[in-house]
Amino acid sequence: MSSDSRPSRRSFLNASGLVLGALVGERLALAEELTPKSEPLRRFSFEPPVAPVNCAVIGLGDQGREILRALATVPGAVVKTICDTHRPAHKRALELGPKAKASTDYRKILDDKEVRAVWVATPSHLHKDVVLAALAAGKHVYCEAPLAHTVADARTIATAARKAPQQVFQVGLQRRANPLDLHIFGLLRLGILSRLSLVRAQNHHRTSWRRAANTRERQAELDWRLDDDLSPGLSGEIGIHQFDLVSWYLRKRPVSVTAFGGVMAWPDGRNVPDLIHATLDYGDGVHLVYSASLGNSFGSAAETFLGSDGTITIQNDHGWLIKEADAPTQDWEVYATREAIGSDVGLVLVANASRLLQELRDPTKLRNVDTKGALYYACESFLQAIRAGIRSATDAQDGLDATVVALTVNEAVRTGTRIAFRKEWFEIG
Repeated sequence: MSSDSRPSRRSFLNASGLVLGALVGERLALAEELTPKSEPLRRFSFEPPVAPVNCAVIGLGDQGREILRALATVPGAVVKTICDTHRPAHKRALELGPKAKASTDYRKILDDKEVRAVWVATPSHLHKDVVLAALAAGKHVYCEAPLAHTVADARTIATAARKAPQQVFQVGLQRRANPLDLHIFGLLRLGILSRLSLVRAQNHHRTSWRRAANTRERQAELDWRLDDDLSPGLSGEIGIHQFDLVSWYLRKRPVSVTAFGGVMAWPDGRNVPDLIHATLDYGDGVHLVYSASLGNSFGSAAETFLGSDGTITIQNDHGWLIKEADAPTQDWEVYATREAIGSDVGLVLVANASRLLQELRDPTKLRNVDTKGALYYACESFLQAIRAGIRSATDAQDGLDATVVALTVNEAVRTGTRIAFRKEWFEIG
């Protein structure tokens, strides 16, 4: 502290950097911590690489179009071709990638030597053939999550990816590349909540999943999520991202799951539940209590981590830390913005806080600047891994782990039973 009882600029940077820079990589640590005291403070450049990478997007449904929107703003992403077997889907996609060529045959795209990176955004039960062909063609592959609708297919994909080490394989578990989630990961690794006791998560939306089509055949293609033989259910289509986030934060896989569900909001003949509730046991007394619904939007998507020293809650790309009254105070809290969270007061958690501190900018005043979204950062990290020739943010093992968890939760929902996870389910051949 300085003589006027306010933290000095140096103590502010040091204290904040230790907390906010943890485990997001050395490039996010403070320059002052990495440089001998005799040397001046160095500025690091965070400009993304701009070397162009020719890309293709296969599957032009909702997620495929979201990928195109993201790629339109990712530096160096050149969308050369798009693909969908349904020709009318091309028109909407070309509005997002107007310079691309359209095809109905993904094999023609894979034959194009100029295309280096392929996004696979088809329905999950169609992933296997496309991914295997893309890997065999020497392409870098970004496969949406889950890897597949069965564990057997997921293991086949993961095995093929591992056998192609010169190619970057990334799974669409986009939370692992998202700055806010990385920031909170660092805080949890520092033990800011002390002993974690419970995790709660939910994903609630009011939507039927049923689509309109001109023919019965097209209707079946669009409504694959409502086909019990093809659909990974709410846990596979939605919950997988939150299950993966919790497993990543806890650095372990769940031990078992107990779940149930049913058709509550949309009794239209479907047999895929539109409401599920699951409890995942992570061992050591820690559980994830999860719910997902298509019939009610209250609370939207959120994750809450409860510990003996406080709680971290994440809602719609915003995060807060709510401290217990007797929890120790960190120096950086002096500079944190406070907001009411129900009857409590939360400290606002800011993505990229360490970087902003390096640039001598106040992160509390820049909270709402970053509107790129998690998918943008996932696509950006994939291209950066290709350029650098490094491991992706979420590789084949990460994808298999998340897929096994999500599909097992879905099976527990279908059977209404407790299922213990088996080690061999997670093994890549």
